[in-house]
Amino acid sequence: MNVEGLLTTIIEGCRDAARIWRDELRRIFKDEGVIIFFVVVPLIYPLLYSWIYNNEVVREVPVVVVDNSHSQMSRQFIRMCNASPDVKVVAYVDDIDEARMLIGRNVARALYYIPSDFQTRIYRMQQATVSVYCDMSLVLAYKAAYQTAVMVSQEMNSEIQIKLSGKYTKREEEIQAKPLDADGLALFSPAGGYGSFVLPAVLMLIIQQTLVLGIGLSAGTARESNRFQDLVPAKRYYHGAFRIVLGKTLCYLMIYILMGAWLTVVVPRMFHFPCLAHWQDLLAIMIPYTLACIFFGITVSCLVRYRENVMLIMVFVSVPLLFLTGVSWPQTEIPGFWQGVSTLFPSTFGVRAYIRLNSMGGTLSDVLTEYRILWLHVVLYFIVACLVYRHQVSLAQQHAKEAEAEAEAEEMK
Repeated sequence: MNVEGLLTTIIEGCRDAARIWRDELRRIFKDEGVIIFFVVVPLIYPLLYSWIYNNEVVREVPVVVVDNSHSQMSRQFIRMCNASPDVKVVAYVDDIDEARMLIGRNVARALYYIPSDFQTRIYRMQQATVSVYCDMSLVLAYKAAYQTAVMVSQEMNSEIQIKLSGKYTKREEEIQAKPLDADGLALFSPAGGYGSFVLPAVLMLIIQQTLVLGIGLSAGTARESNRFQDLVPAKRYYHGAFRIVLGKTLCYLMIYILMGAWLTVVVPRMFHFPCLAHWQDLLAIMIPYTLACIFFGITVSCLVRYRENVMLIMVFVSVPLLFLTGVSWPQTEIPGFWQGVSTLFPSTFGVRAYIRLNSMGGTLSDVLTEYRILWLHVVLYFIVACLVYRHQVSLAQQHAKEAEAEAEAEEMK
């Protein structure tokens, strides 16, 4: 092929891709379901999720107390627990059964049981105990109630040791109470809260899930109505699966440049999540991640026969995908088989790279492995997407020929 012919082919290909881009954009804005997944969900869902967890930690967890000691020491323990920001004593009852009824009715989330010999054992220089019963249906509430009881008991232990120490200076009393002290610092999450911990991963996962849902919904609609022209815009494009994928990709990329910026830049700043990434590094990660999600969505769309199928598939795998990223469950504790499965999804490496950049203050050199794998996903899923649409083109040609043959047969009759 000479230079002039090559130039003509390139120009024609660009025109075809531009037409597909335009037609796909029209198709998106005519489909309410696709608009919901491409625009409404990325805009509203992160705000709702972030607003729910904006307090970062659970405060004033309702606790019921069974105080069988009725002593000065037991009242001090209860007062100190109630004075903490994490616990609020809402009721005093006479026995554990009554306390369990309150927990069962969600009046309280935990129970503090103080035995009758609580103060007596302390005065006898024996170890006393306080039993903590927690409702494990909400782990954050369990953490608040249990840790409060532990910290109050440690504080009371220190006071008792100081009284028994016989030391003369404040410093000697401090050393006697705490010979070895430790300062805890929550790295990369100053508040030590749930929002800064898991929401960055959710925001990145939303990009993949909404793209796959929107692309699959559009493809399922086309197949349900047997509108092959929605998959292949016109017969003149039958020879260009590459042009179809390129045109559709430009359309989705145009939308998700805005949605990606909203999810990864605007929302974290609105809710004061850690934002430590340099914009150049963040952009370098978001380009391959968005492209990989688009091509992955186009690949998945070949499995969608009916409009609802893609929603069933993606809703089912959303929680497992979050676990497979290694954010809510340690990556080292994930079985090897499931780690292998996780490599199939762009979200696995996109989430890890984003958290290390934005939440931990890393640079692009710190996420080179994830960066390279995302570009590998781009190449592999682009090839698969082209093969998928080539198959769709062949089906469209076959159906077109069958339709023409049936029309000719009817005319002959």
